[in-house]
Amino acid sequence: MPRICFTLQVDPARLDEYRARHERVWPEMLTALAECGWRDYSLFLRGDGLLVGFLVTDDFAAAQAAMQTRDVNSRWQAEMASFFLNLDQGAADRAMRPLAEVFNLEAQLAAQTGEQA
Repeated sequence: MPRICFTLQVDPARLDEYRARHERVWPEMLTALAECGWRDYSLFLRGDGLLVGFLVTDDFAAAQAAMQTRDVNSRWQAEMASFFLNLDQGAADRAMRPLAEVFNLEAQLAAQTGEQA
């Protein structure tokens, strides 16, 4: 199952407000993410505004596309866009920069024993 890690840049002047918004994400947004295949989804925020997201999904492109069909996602993205710097595509969910996974402990341990990770 693919594990996805991505980065975005939050405006450092708005970190407290960004954190506060994520303490109370709209219930319908949470439901949409789950229904669209976003599992084990977490966001991590560094003091300079670097945001790192992590999720597990069967197909990241399909999970993103499914969210694009949800009205709640359009509303959430519109409300959150002003928190981000350098949104070349206008919305955070389209500006995510996935990182290549270069090491996975479980995968390498399984390879040593001949198991599938």
